Amino acid sequence: MKFRRTLLGLAAVATALASFSGSALAQANYKAEYKMSLVLGPPTPWGMAGKLWADMVKERTQGRINIKLYPGVSLIQGDQTREFSALRQGVIDMAVGSTINWSPQVKELNLFSLPFLMPDYAAIDALTQGEVGKALFERLDKAGVVPLAWGENGYREVTNSKRPIKSPADMKGMKLRVVGSPIYSDMFSALGANPTQMSWADAQPALASGAVDGQENPLFLFTVLKMHNVGQKYVTTWGYVADPLVFVVNKEIWNSWTPADQAIVRQAAIDAGKEEIALARKGLVEADKPLLKEIAGMGVTVTQLTPAEREAFVKATRPVYDKWKPQIGNKLVDLAEKSIAARKK
Repeated sequence: MKFRRTLLGLAAVATALASFSGSALAQANYKAEYKMSLVLGPPTPWGMAGKLWADMVKERTQGRINIKLYPGVSLIQGDQTREFSALRQGVIDMAVGSTINWSPQVKELNLFSLPFLMPDYAAIDALTQGEVGKALFERLDKAGVVPLAWGENGYREVTNSKRPIKSPADMKGMKLRVVGSPIYSDMFSALGANPTQMSWADAQPALASGAVDGQENPLFLFTVLKMHNVGQKYVTTWGYVADPLVFVVNKEIWNSWTPADQAIVRQAAIDAGKEEIALARKGLVEADKPLLKEIAGMGVTVTQLTPAEREAFVKATRPVYDKWKPQIGNKLVDLAEKSIAARKK
């Protein structure tokens, strides 16, 4: 009996040592530094998403996982549309990425670019925090990355140098810079504008010279980049699309971490995402919308559409919505519509 207890004790010690050595071996394979790709750096909400995540991970892993931020998608020479492929291939270790930029590789992410799908922030939350968000995470996992949490780039509002935009007729012939996703060209063409796809690096001098009349982006960028200095004297808040962000890790990198560290990185992403969403909405969810007041204080005319005015844009872009729904997936879009209809405002 004593001999059997000794054997059991030795077996327990061996198991513990094997577990410890396996954990130690995994950590021995950790990189000294991990590369995180971002389009924008701090102090933008997008950049802060990356910084918050990196800082939390470093602290909570006692420095086992160190992350360096690479804003401006500098790991891929600034080409935003290549980010997802580079992440999947291992050129990038982790990222906080845009659903718009990744939609060429994962067509379901075009859901968030359907015109006027999400009328308010509660609608965004109903999608990202519900069944739609889970379905999209499953799709991203199949596409070759590990999705962990949602963040937010915000509603994209339109600005220009010509006139206030209150109706589709006001956009007729206006040359507007749009992101490099076909659905945006379709939308702005439907509104009578002349959409021009170009990188943001090319867009700024084009706006300054007047070669391009306007652009569309979240409003925090207006103040950070002082867009009134490149001729953007008119802003219209129309909330036509919003751009959620996704915290992801390359699969090989993820599998190289211990389960305990995986859990830490996931929770840090969730926590950073919540903080970043609050930053992205700051100044726009308060009753007096102080961010709009700040922009108006720059000598900019800010137009907030009435429900009737907004409805004219909804009708004008409905053919684009109908065209893209089957491409994104009818079931997914139906689920999104039901989730939004059932949301708590």
